[in-house]
Amino acid sequence: MAKGFSRRNFIKTAALGGAAAAAWPGVARLAQAVQPPFPGKFQTTPDSLSRYVTPDWFRDAKFGIFLHWGIFSVPAHDSEWYPHYMYDRKSPVFDWHLQHWGPQSMFGYKDFIPLFRGERWKPEEWADLFRKAGAKYIVPVGEHHDGFPMYDSHLTEWTTVRMGPRRDVVGELGREVRNQGLKLGVSSHRANDWFYYIFEPDFDNTNPRYSGLYGKVHPPHKPASQGFLEDWYSRCAEIVDLYRPDLFYFDWKMNNPEFKPYRMQWLAYFYNMANHWNQEVVCTYKLTAYPEHAAVLDLERGIESGIRELPWQTDTSVSWKSWGYIEDDQYKQPQEIIHEFVDIVSKNGNLLLNVGPKSDGTIPEPAVAIFHNIGRWMDVNGDAIFGSRPWKVYGEGPATLAAGSFGEKKMKNLKFTPQDIRFTTREGSIYAILLAWAEHEARIRSLGSHSPNAPGRIAHVSLLGHHGKLKWHQEPDALVIHTPPKPPGDYAFVFRITT
Repeated sequence: MAKGFSRRNFIKTAALGGAAAAAWPGVARLAQAVQPPFPGKFQTTPDSLSRYVTPDWFRDAKFGIFLHWGIFSVPAHDSEWYPHYMYDRKSPVFDWHLQHWGPQSMFGYKDFIPLFRGERWKPEEWADLFRKAGAKYIVPVGEHHDGFPMYDSHLTEWTTVRMGPRRDVVGELGREVRNQGLKLGVSSHRANDWFYYIFEPDFDNTNPRYSGLYGKVHPPHKPASQGFLEDWYSRCAEIVDLYRPDLFYFDWKMNNPEFKPYRMQWLAYFYNMANHWNQEVVCTYKLTAYPEHAAVLDLERGIESGIRELPWQTDTSVSWKSWGYIEDDQYKQPQEIIHEFVDIVSKNGNLLLNVGPKSDGTIPEPAVAIFHNIGRWMDVNGDAIFGSRPWKVYGEGPATLAAGSFGEKKMKNLKFTPQDIRFTTREGSIYAILLAWAEHEARIRSLGSHSPNAPGRIAHVSLLGHHGKLKWHQEPDALVIHTPPKPPGDYAFVFRITT
């Protein structure tokens, strides 16, 4: 970082104004000032931020891995929202915690920290597993809703460096990720921390000694205070300064109205710092937190209904119940993930696939098996994915996937037929991906000679993973391909069509 161009100086000269709230540990004091010129080309206005262009590395990558690892992996019960529900008297988790760990006045969420040791964690093994699965970027959770940073924060004592594993999770994993040629992302879910904990007098979270973790006692249904907003800004800027992430992921709640000036200020800072480092970066957001051209839209457990002109991303998990590790989770089948992935890519999107490691730092065996299966499929069919772009239409066939955030469960029992096809294009070839195997022949209607999307003369057709020649011909209403007796894999079969 060049002298005089640090986050500290930036906050002093370009901050939003207002006195810091001392009750929020480590909060950076923002100077009262009108907005001066930014140290870079991006200002906080929508017009300025909308000049951002999504880098090609992200558009080419298609596949990333998300990691929800934290204190919540110790109880390994219900979901990663355990620290919220254990203080909710109306939740079954409240009673479960009482029965298994004792009253919330005596054994609170903080008391899981010494049990969160990560004693078997080997970041190089994580990076190797994900790289072999085909992932091009890795996104560990920097801080979840629980307020416990998984990185070496200097704004709070409550971090994995000073407690629990006593390791810089983001830093150590980041080094291994980049050593293996992958991009590093970091996520911040801190905005939700304000709305997360339920405070009652007989809970440990009302003790001021533990406010560094739980925050100052406050009614969570009210808008976030100025002190919290300043702390949120400072922690997000700190992650940028410490790790220079290639991608920054934001979760919900930062789209709330009170966050708007802070999130706009932060995005300009991120982009200007990246330009200063000559680094191409991505920021993802939910709903309408940013203007659509200013960052990359993320749909949680959902997809777009068709091709979106701007790049976008789905984040989902290898399992159905929880983002963090729980003992009775229900894992998806590899084909469920690959079918959804193919649909996403055909519509100009990326997939950020999450896994929740165990508290000891190991990846659950069912998840490891899923990554191995994805990797084998990528080894054969990656030409249709990496570096590809959408074709004229995303696909054809009777099966449609439910669009919008959280529409994923509607696809859980969806059955695909050989008529369900998705398309991508790359280096002059069209890739037609069949979501079910076609016995004897495949008919691709979008490639018929009279189709409105017909590519012209077809020169060659091949099946990825199959070494023999294929018989094919083009009819007015379809390209007809005679398929071999056995499929070259277990799911999602790719034909390369050269024009």
